[in-house]
Amino acid sequence: MSRMCGGRFNCCPCCFWIYYNLILCFILSILIFWFIFFPQEPKFTITNATLTQFNFNSSNNTLEYNLALNITIRNPNKRVGIYYRRIQVIGNYRKKRFALVTLTSLPFYQGHKNTTYLHQVVVQGSQLVKFGKREVSQFNSETAAGVYSINVQLALRIKARYGKFKSQNYKPYDKIDCNLKVPLSFNETTPASGFETTRCGNVFFFSDPNAG
Repeated sequence: MSRMCGGRFNCCPCCFWIYYNLILCFILSILIFWFIFFPQEPKFTITNATLTQFNFNSSNNTLEYNLALNITIRNPNKRVGIYYRRIQVIGNYRKKRFALVTLTSLPFYQGHKNTTYLHQVVVQGSQLVKFGKREVSQFNSETAAGVYSINVQLALRIKARYGKFKSQNYKPYDKIDCNLKVPLSFNETTPASGFETTRCGNVFFFSDPNAG
């Protein structure tokens, strides 16, 4: 005596194949969607950096700084737009954080094949920083040379737009890293020569650095 799919004993195999086909269709639709848009990571570049103050007072462990940055953001995608909801600029010296600034010119939308220029992003103030003897020695050496190794990180909160579809707000997998060699300037109107345009790394908006 045969039993139909809706029968008591054959229900589970039918449900399995239904769920299997649904999952397969879902995965295929995601892959097709991804290949159509195929998002590329945006490019972040520090085109200029002016450092007019970078003084460390060893008596009270205070670092005084005045750094101005010009940042260029390039969206190379033809079909993907990016909403920048928040950008925080973090200054580090010898792996010690000395500054955190949240940009006020937000939010903004960056369209397809678009370049956005952030001019005169000012990172200024004083901060208690505890340096060891080796770090103080490295600081003194760079002071004598007039060029400082400063790591600038960008912590973002973004939203992606694929055609008419918008993602939820999210943070990229990690902070963007910009390792700069910044010469000390005597004043803001005559920036020191020698700064080289620096491409930032560790940009993972659409990909997972740990995948594979």
